[in-house]
Amino acid sequence: MKPLGPKVVALGGGHGLYASLSALRRVTDRLTAVVTVADDGGSSGRLRRELGVLPPGDLRMALAALCGDDEWGQTWRDVVQHRFRSEGDLRDHAVGNLLIVALWELLGGGEPGGVPSGSTVAGLDWVGRLLGAHGRVLPMAAVPMDIVAEVRGADPARPDEISHVKGQVACAKTPGSVLGVSLVPADPPACPETLAAVEDADWIVFGPGSWFTSVLPHLKVPALARALTSARARRVVALNLAPQPGETDDFSPQTHLEVLQAHAPDLSVDVVIADSGVVDDPDALDKAVQELGGRLVLAGVAADDGSPRHDPALLAQAFVQIFSE
Repeated sequence: MKPLGPKVVALGGGHGLYASLSALRRVTDRLTAVVTVADDGGSSGRLRRELGVLPPGDLRMALAALCGDDEWGQTWRDVVQHRFRSEGDLRDHAVGNLLIVALWELLGGGEPGGVPSGSTVAGLDWVGRLLGAHGRVLPMAAVPMDIVAEVRGADPARPDEISHVKGQVACAKTPGSVLGVSLVPADPPACPETLAAVEDADWIVFGPGSWFTSVLPHLKVPALARALTSARARRVVALNLAPQPGETDDFSPQTHLEVLQAHAPDLSVDVVIADSGVVDDPDALDKAVQELGGRLVLAGVAADDGSPRHDPALLAQAFVQIFSE
């Protein structure tokens, strides 16, 4: 059967990437998710510290988002997302995290830690086949990493002091104003399959998601950043519906774009999607979009329950409109 839809690479992590993938899998069957691998909390953080592997949680969520709407897809989605409830060592571990790490160990020779990059990708592909995933999931880098945020006023007693906060969980919850992020190690090896997918893409999608801890880290992996800025693909930014407490407090939609430009001055953007119901100053946002070289698309993409979540069907409609123009 001839592939349908454009070749799309979507970048991010966590719930934001889940939202974009839930929409994009309705639009194309040539979809690749590129996932942040800096999580240091919960089940992922425990597995990362114990076994030295990439944190699997955001990779698992991306795979779950790509599950089909049939009984097989929805059943496996629920299985991999299931968390154990106990007072023992399995407490709060997600089944999908354990499945992914088990495949990494088996494909890497049976030893924990130091799993070769090829085995990492092969393990994710095996899980994708089991789930019947409508797309492929890849890590943004071949090694686990830490996010370091530059923060003004992390100590409320010193509101003008600039300090550094390390770790994805700490960065997401820090008091004060996040000014920017960097990675440790500063030049992590990019996943070769990820670079190939970016080079081959027709469209690259940034966001929605936690801006400093899920979206911008992709632009701090040097080889991946070069690939994203030089790719022939057109680039779309899907803006969040609301600021994220502790990370982007009081950010306007245009502030998100200004921060994006500061982290990747050479990155041009073709289209920015924003929900028409949450943009208070469309002229200011349109000006910020033009600064990036793109055009603004205002559309109703929010869920109708009042929560700051994207409706997958409505977001899919927006992508269809953009990809067809």
